[in-house]
Amino acid sequence: MNTLAPRNTLLAETSSETVREQLRNKKEVALVDVREEAHYAAGHPLFAINLPLGRIEERVAGLIPRHTAPIVLYDNGEGLIHLAATRLQRLGYTNVSVLAGGLDGWRASGGELFIDVNVPSKAFGELVEHVRQTPSLPAEDVHAHIARGDDLVILDARRFMEYNVMSIPGGRSLPGGELALRIRDIAPSPETTVIINCAGRTRSIIGTQSLVNANIPNPVFALRNGTIGWTLAGFELEHGASRKADSLTDRNHKQARLKAQELANRTGVRVITPQQLRGLEKDQKRTLYRLDVRSPEEYEAGHLSGFRSAPGGQLVQATDEWVGVRHGTIVLTDTDGVRARMAGHWLSQLGWQEVYVLDDWSDVPQNYGPEPVFPVHSLPPVPTLTNDELADALSGSNPPLLLDLATSPVFHKAHIPGAFFIIPANLTAHDLVHKAQDVVLTSPDGLAAHIAAAHLQEVGIAARILEGGTNGWKATGRPVETGLSNKNSLSEPIDAYKRPYEGTDNAKTAMQAYLDWEFGLVAQLERDGTHGFSVLE
Repeated sequence: MNTLAPRNTLLAETSSETVREQLRNKKEVALVDVREEAHYAAGHPLFAINLPLGRIEERVAGLIPRHTAPIVLYDNGEGLIHLAATRLQRLGYTNVSVLAGGLDGWRASGGELFIDVNVPSKAFGELVEHVRQTPSLPAEDVHAHIARGDDLVILDARRFMEYNVMSIPGGRSLPGGELALRIRDIAPSPETTVIINCAGRTRSIIGTQSLVNANIPNPVFALRNGTIGWTLAGFELEHGASRKADSLTDRNHKQARLKAQELANRTGVRVITPQQLRGLEKDQKRTLYRLDVRSPEEYEAGHLSGFRSAPGGQLVQATDEWVGVRHGTIVLTDTDGVRARMAGHWLSQLGWQEVYVLDDWSDVPQNYGPEPVFPVHSLPPVPTLTNDELADALSGSNPPLLLDLATSPVFHKAHIPGAFFIIPANLTAHDLVHKAQDVVLTSPDGLAAHIAAAHLQEVGIAARILEGGTNGWKATGRPVETGLSNKNSLSEPIDAYKRPYEGTDNAKTAMQAYLDWEFGLVAQLERDGTHGFSVLE
């Protein structure tokens, strides 16, 4: 049901050849896939970012902060781009066009299609290993080291939550952005062998090469193919581990800082002052990203206003989740002089021409707490109800239709009893929503619910939202349910792509297929010809 943008609305078109020319010439462009993530992961151009139609208002401000940035939208014939363009224009974006011929047009023009997600970073990791011959060991060798009790440390470069789900026995959590900062305290003896792992390949490769680039004296190896390789070799994983890194000493911190400075200088990463930052912020012709690469805990304890939390290892692994405009300007910050420079030296190799580091916090406003999430524009008021009121309504004789707009993995993990999962883009077209006498919307923090309620108002459907969202409900100790099935779903869960390297229930055939795909990425990069990567040698 598309009442806001008739299909005959004329939209400016941009050809696939023009987009590729912008990429090769290092001009700013945001190529945006407005489909759900599972469909996006089935095939997309290398630098396309995923911004589903129903999540535009939630996510676009972070991904595309400049309203005059060139945005090119596409789908695969689903009819989503007109409504997406209308929403972006209503939010104030003034340079919006559609890709001529959509995804088929890209393919027909000779454009390469890539599967999976975070592909630029993964392809870059494969290129790094190819160029630098990053040292690695197969699972069998690492297992033998452990069995013999050899002098080694195993460091998991993923986020702690991923490590906690499954890890190599005896390994400890040290996210990739922390490796160069803390390794000298973790392995003070140069005789200690250092093994870096992730679930698959990219963070293992980049983490290992970070330590090689930083000239640590230890033997350092990536665990070849990560926990996937470990599982395929027939070895057991550990679950629920919580081991973390040791504290940082001044002497080793100083040495890490010197090495990071050298790498930043070699790759063209520049240090700026607060005054120069303000100059970048005033430049209306550039898209500026301000990112704090420290841990989320450090960010919450105090951060520069306007800076988003982007832990360095994850930023390099999934740059497209923070930076939506290819060839935008990136300013990184930390409080140690190491992590921002290490992340910056990788982003520069990833083809970002303007990467800066801000060390001086003395004249920049500061804040604390988790990163705030705001829509691009103020939302209209919508009716609300409290947790008590919802609980009473659900237990009554005529309960409301309770719709949860969380992503499908979040819904599966926990939702309010009686709630139905639905993808935001499906709301206004679903018959059950139109027929319901009383509609209540919720989402984790309430923002998606508020946005969706406003869209329903525009098509004449009244809906209330739960104050504080599902998180608020859970905070009161009220019950939740788990699971996602045909009985509690009004949408097919295509909003989330099932990653073969996450979780503990992946088929071995899917794991091997994923590895085979990664091995082929370097050849795909050559065929594509738009990447602009330059590996430090």
